[in-house]
Amino acid sequence: MAKNVTKVVQAKYASMAESGLSSSHSGVHAVAEAFGYTPEQLASIPAEANMGLSCGNPTAFASLKPGETVVDLGCGGGLDVFLAASKVGPTGKALGIDMTPEMLALARRNAAKAGGGQPLPNVEFHEATIDKSPLPNASVDCVISNCVINLAPDKPAVFREIARVLKPGGRLAASDIALKKPLPPELAGDLMAYVGCIAGAVLIEDYRSQLLAAGFAQVDIVDTRSDLNAYAKVENQSCCCSPTPGPVLPVVQASCCSPTPSQDADLHRRLAALLQRYNVNEYAASVRVYALKPA
Repeated sequence: MAKNVTKVVQAKYASMAESGLSSSHSGVHAVAEAFGYTPEQLASIPAEANMGLSCGNPTAFASLKPGETVVDLGCGGGLDVFLAASKVGPTGKALGIDMTPEMLALARRNAAKAGGGQPLPNVEFHEATIDKSPLPNASVDCVISNCVINLAPDKPAVFREIARVLKPGGRLAASDIALKKPLPPELAGDLMAYVGCIAGAVLIEDYRSQLLAAGFAQVDIVDTRSDLNAYAKVENQSCCCSPTPGPVLPVVQASCCSPTPSQDADLHRRLAALLQRYNVNEYAASVRVYALKPA
């Protein structure tokens, strides 16, 4: 089951990487702003780094400092990597890890744009799953992630891996989707709802207990109370094609503004139809996760 989920997620995000979505689409730009990015931040990075897939802005609360090493798990097109790179500066390092070759290719193209045709000296991208990174033990000061950990089939393994790569006293700052209460069976068992960042999410209490079990001494998980229907509301106002009615998650509505393969469009329609029967905010929340590794 886990292998099937991983393959479907990878195929989905490969399609997103090749969709042409960017901040130049008003709906995608507005989705990012709705979840905490400022217009100045979005203007400071290549437009193609933002595909409207975020559920928060981890760089806003990661307290990154010049000279630190930070790694973004599930970096996508590089949105948070580039923002982190500007905070850690030339003496620091911003690393991105993603399992999808198409996303990494996009991130590297974006890095070249950001560097005026030259590689950014403090940015690197690596291909790996987030539960098996190529980084050495105790090698990074901060781990960030944005709406990705919920997609991992084995979350305890991800948390153990985060603890492994963090230096003593290092921290995790992640934006993610977590559950306020169990999902209805139809929603919990739907693979497309998993890809859409909902069926793979765990209860907030389980999220906290799994981080504690991985060795973190302090765990803070805060429901940001962001409206997960913001994706639909924003797109209904500014999308360049007919909006999908009803509550949807980022992966569903984000592709509205560009052509998609028929299989991908079917995925969107199927998930949107499923979620129309449920109030997503009743079950799920956009959360801010902050955890410290003991010094």
